[in-house]
Amino acid sequence: MAKLLDGVWLWGQNPGSHHVNPDYRLPGKNVMTPVEGCEFFGIDRCCRVAMGAGPYPPFDAESAPLDKLHSVVWSIVGAGSVQYEEGKLGDLDEVLRQAAKHPNIVGGIMDDFLQNEARRALFSPAVLREVKNTLRTAIGRPLEYWTVYYEREMDLDVQEFLDVFDVITFWTWYGENLWKLEENLDTVISNNPGKRLYCGCYLWDYGNGKPLTAEQMQHQLDVYYKYIKAGKVSGIIICSNCCADLGLETVPQLKAFLAEHGNEDI
Repeated sequence: MAKLLDGVWLWGQNPGSHHVNPDYRLPGKNVMTPVEGCEFFGIDRCCRVAMGAGPYPPFDAESAPLDKLHSVVWSIVGAGSVQYEEGKLGDLDEVLRQAAKHPNIVGGIMDDFLQNEARRALFSPAVLREVKNTLRTAIGRPLEYWTVYYEREMDLDVQEFLDVFDVITFWTWYGENLWKLEENLDTVISNNPGKRLYCGCYLWDYGNGKPLTAEQMQHQLDVYYKYIKAGKVSGIIICSNCCADLGLETVPQLKAFLAEHGNEDI
């Protein structure tokens, strides 16, 4: 039987890449790599996602250290800071090339996509369906299509986009909105029946550029635990190695949660 820890992923990005944005107001210096982040949290699954600060194709040097992990999902479209050639479908071709070389790459994800009008215009629902078909057929084994979906995007008319994806990862960007987490999750689940859902678990209030309170962190962990045990969501994605070594109080909270519940059957 699967354990709770089997559903815990890391949002893996280049060390220091979150400090590039001054609006986040992160303290300290980040040197932890994605693989080190997985080891730190005792997990073996990673979403490896490009930022404006890198990595840049080809991704060979980044994929090689990830071979020790169970599963990897690479970004087809990276963070909003990543610039792509006009008309290019992100890093789709490079993700396919990496997946052909590394059997533990199981899918591709779209980051910072639904609120970005230019990206939505390029990746229309019809184009998304073409990309999904390519992922399923291009390398001789099917790859999953994942997307990021924020609570701040819930008022957007994007259901036709969400319908295409195999997996939705739902993130609460503003710490104060964690108090509506159950309500928001229920809405996402209701609107996407049968679709796999992971919950983004921030260690920092990026939307407000400040620490999450202990109460906010504990609340999100309690909600995620409840929904995982009920079979409503598949797990959580920790964001991220880029803030796990900064001395944040949320980090030992999360590690205590994983130590207490990680080996429970789900």
